[in-house]
Amino acid sequence: MQLSFLSTLFDRPGPWASVYLDTSRVDESTKERRALQAKEVCHELRSQGCDPETERAVYEALTDEPRPPGEAGRAVFAAHGEVVLDPPLGVRPPWPSEVTWSALPHLGPLLDLATQEPVCLVAYIDRAGADLELRTPLGGRPAGHVEGRSWPLRRHGTADWSERHFQLKVENTWEENAAEIAEALTACERETGADLIVLAGDPRERRSVHERLAPDIRALTVESDHGGRAAGASRRLLDEDVEAARQEHMRRLAAQELDRFRAARSTGGGRPEGAAEGVPALIEAAREHRIAELLIRTEGPDAHREVWVGAEPDQIAVRRNETQYLGETEPMPARADDALIRSAVMTGAEVLRVRPEIEDEVPVGGLGALLRWPYDESEREREVEPA
Repeated sequence: MQLSFLSTLFDRPGPWASVYLDTSRVDESTKERRALQAKEVCHELRSQGCDPETERAVYEALTDEPRPPGEAGRAVFAAHGEVVLDPPLGVRPPWPSEVTWSALPHLGPLLDLATQEPVCLVAYIDRAGADLELRTPLGGRPAGHVEGRSWPLRRHGTADWSERHFQLKVENTWEENAAEIAEALTACERETGADLIVLAGDPRERRSVHERLAPDIRALTVESDHGGRAAGASRRLLDEDVEAARQEHMRRLAAQELDRFRAARSTGGGRPEGAAEGVPALIEAAREHRIAELLIRTEGPDAHREVWVGAEPDQIAVRRNETQYLGETEPMPARADDALIRSAVMTGAEVLRVRPEIEDEVPVGGLGALLRWPYDESEREREVEPA
């Protein structure tokens, strides 16, 4: 998961109010219920030491109307009297509210609640061409059309030589159109960075398109037996297929990343070569901006372990007195997962939420990382540097 959109949260110092709220219920009493929710949230913030200006900004954000239809929940992050980020949640929170006043924004729940759907390119195919649709977490939009040769397109069932010759021409037209569609899909995937491609429509033509895709594109592609290019074709079963393909893609990606982590993890007693796990090792990697991908199991005990942080992403330490050596004289306590997410965001690292149903033991303690370069290589470079 790329979290670069969170970088605005780290352009200013804390402390921060972090609020997660279930807003999925909508009825005639919605306005009054949300005002009551906002009051309860503000009461909790006040009890944790929140300043009045920030409390007021959170209340105004939570009572602001109207809200987007179909919203599952809210995540509000505020500091120094200003709401800095207020993204809608794609998943309904499992609790009515979660409220935190802390040195850093509390971002762990966002890994479960924010929309993380892979970008999907859907091709509605028939023998004359295809309509392309790009589906993102923000909705679907047209992504282009492919119009192949329109003649000849139909076969006739006779044994006459001229008819057989005509049928060969028809099949050649189908194959040429399939090649055109495959070429357009490849170009669209390169341009949009789609994570997944779903082919729907005519069974023969979509198989032909599938076979003509380059191996790297074919690896991202699945076929659906539902939906079609014709006007009025039902999309409900296709939508279910797309969702299933998205979930399978996310499971496969998580499994691949965990396999990479296991392979890179040190098996000896020395420093890790390509991976790190446990709070002390991860803090060292964060200080050196070496985290390439942060792995988090929010249920793990290390995720909520207390660390000490300063104003900068690399000002992070296990013990309070260590931050003095990092240029920070007034460190503040923070959760380990929040401190490491800040470091990942500000150094362009990916973040992978390791879900319990996928793996409940790796990384140990709930926190791990794939590193940008091995320790032994960096140490070897320092050894050969001229004095």
